[in-house]
Amino acid sequence: MTGSSSSPGSTPNPGGNRPLRRLDGPAGNGLGGAELAAIALGALWLLAAVGFFVFAPPDSGLSQWADLITGVLALVLPLAMLWVAASAARSARVMREESEQLQAAIDGLRQTYQAQSQQHAAVAEPSMAKRLEEIAEATRKTETALATFHTSRRDPVRPAIPAEAAELAAAEQGSLALGTQAEDAAPPLPAEHFIRALNFPETAEDQDGFAALRAALQDRKAAQVIQAAQDVLTLLSQDGIYMDDLRPDMARPEIWRQFAQGARGRAVAPLGGVRDRTSLALTAARMKQDPIFRDAAHHFLRRFDQMFAEFEAEATDGEISALGNTRTARAFMLLGRVAGTFD
Repeated sequence: MTGSSSSPGSTPNPGGNRPLRRLDGPAGNGLGGAELAAIALGALWLLAAVGFFVFAPPDSGLSQWADLITGVLALVLPLAMLWVAASAARSARVMREESEQLQAAIDGLRQTYQAQSQQHAAVAEPSMAKRLEEIAEATRKTETALATFHTSRRDPVRPAIPAEAAELAAAEQGSLALGTQAEDAAPPLPAEHFIRALNFPETAEDQDGFAALRAALQDRKAAQVIQAAQDVLTLLSQDGIYMDDLRPDMARPEIWRQFAQGARGRAVAPLGGVRDRTSLALTAARMKQDPIFRDAAHHFLRRFDQMFAEFEAEATDGEISALGNTRTARAFMLLGRVAGTFD
């Protein structure tokens, strides 16, 4: 930072105003005055001893110096021990001071770190709270679309079938009870219109789809299947399951014919070509937990079974393949696999 500097012989101390003593100074690797004095006295003592033995008279024995040497040692050794003890005390004091300064520096660094952390937390708190709210909102919106595996949904809020088609099916279904005489005089429903009605109108502007749906609702048996399909498609859409999102493996017409002729189990297993694990898991859970959904699903499966047994007798392979690609047939594949029809 501008305006701050540190001296060569000290280290800044975040915890106080005193600079820390550097450990590489005289108290570290260099020799102090006491050490130099000890070295000088030791050298002087060695020189004196060598000079005594070298320059002493030849006829003088060491025995007459014994008393003198003993006296000198008795005088010097206590002083040397005191000097050693003083040096040790001094070293201990220096170490204690250095330890206190180091502890103060550590405390200062800790306080600085805590202050910076609190400042960062205070700055980030509003954005973090906003982010948590966004995550919570996103979780609430998608909690019903999560299961064992994840499958994308292109438009999870669209209706299972157009509202106009649902209203038309409900209105026509309500009038069938008293209008069965008109149906007896009505011509047979063409297979093309019946297949188109089972797929329901694509959009509100699908005039051909609405025309086929109106024609199919005039036929009592076709209307029963369409009404059952509408019910299950609406219930499935509540869990975010839409037939347009499913891409099942299409079975061959001969497999469909075997099903119409009464085959069940592994012989018709290819009909359960829905591989969307999320849709299967959600549907299975709904089947176990929701009795209304379970009753509607079984009612739809019975109606579809009865309808297809009659349809297959006169349908071509192309018509069977086209029916197998409708929304109603995809709902049959999904619910039939969950119900164990193809096991």
